[in-house]
Amino acid sequence: MQKTICELFAGVGGFRLGFDRLNTGWATTWFSQWEPGAKTQWAHDCYVQHFGDSRDLRGEYHTGEDISIMDKKSIPDHTLLVGGFPCQDYSVAHTLASAKGIEGKKGVLWWQIRDTLIAKKAPFCVLENVDRLLKSPAKQRGRDFGVILACLTELGYSAEWRVVNAAQYGAAQRRRRTFIFAYRNDTEYGKRMAGESAERVINNMGLMAKAFPILDAGKITKKPISSDIVDISDNFAFAFENAGYMSEGTIYTAKVTEKEEEPILLGTILEHHANEKYYISDDKMSKWVYLKGAKKIPRRTADGHEYVFSEGPIAFPDPGDRPGRTMLTSESTLNRSTHVVCDPGTLRLRLLTPVEAERLQGFDDEWTNTGMPDRMRYFCMGNALVVPMITRMGKVLDTIIAEEK
Repeated sequence: MQKTICELFAGVGGFRLGFDRLNTGWATTWFSQWEPGAKTQWAHDCYVQHFGDSRDLRGEYHTGEDISIMDKKSIPDHTLLVGGFPCQDYSVAHTLASAKGIEGKKGVLWWQIRDTLIAKKAPFCVLENVDRLLKSPAKQRGRDFGVILACLTELGYSAEWRVVNAAQYGAAQRRRRTFIFAYRNDTEYGKRMAGESAERVINNMGLMAKAFPILDAGKITKKPISSDIVDISDNFAFAFENAGYMSEGTIYTAKVTEKEEEPILLGTILEHHANEKYYISDDKMSKWVYLKGAKKIPRRTADGHEYVFSEGPIAFPDPGDRPGRTMLTSESTLNRSTHVVCDPGTLRLRLLTPVEAERLQGFDDEWTNTGMPDRMRYFCMGNALVVPMITRMGKVLDTIIAEEK
């Protein structure tokens, strides 16, 4: 089996970089990156500067366009489909034209993944999403992930998932993300896992367990899942835990305790004597102190109900003896979630530099220094994944692919 990849919602290439670092022969045949409403496609252009562009089977370039208008059959063949797609509302309904057809809310990117799986039938798939995917929406907990699993069931796939805190596995950021590994049931791996108990898949035999070892797992809860996607959308609710396995119409899930490895500390990735533009000015200091501090603010709802909005303090500055907090796309703006650090050279408070933001995500220094402004460099890193987590999964995939035909 060839080691070929298609990367959807590619950003600045975190998945590709993670596999390239293995140096075991993985080749990306096609990618797609398009930011809706953006005049300049900064992430796409950054990706192309590092890796070059990709032609489709017609010999045309469509990597920087809306994936929804792409003819999925024109995507080059691949063994592995990867992508970090947004957490959205995955509710669906029957189409008017056919009781068997479905239609989802416009712009929901999961359907582009599903359509690509239908068209290209990739043997394997690795996806990344926020940790709240397992609990959304609030009014029907677990429905959205249930829709995804129902789609995979319908298409003949099984799946494993884990919510991974990157800092627990040696990274510089306490970033929690849901990773999904789906595989066709007719692969050698699929046949082998079908002969294993769910407990063994979750605890030690599955890709997720091997890539992200655990200390122990709680009691497994199981639930049947239909391949009727509309029924799942209307009626399904389930308390997914941070680890699980789905095969042949049954979900198994358990809460696992991660096997902690030595993380990278925030203080060790900081530059010394950063450019003056990153330091907090005296006139902004009081605003930063307020935003990071504890608050109790009286508020009133539209119907007149009074309540107190409260939030606890955030460390100010961020401690250098711990991994960094989760970085958002708003990093470097004047808000509560932005990191503020003490420069090791000047001992003055400042924001993270773009290079430090790249280090938090495990990218090479100056990865996004491709002509984009600083605000977009932070935005791209806030949208990115922690690259070493992809390399960890890739190492296990190497062993899986070696046993395929």
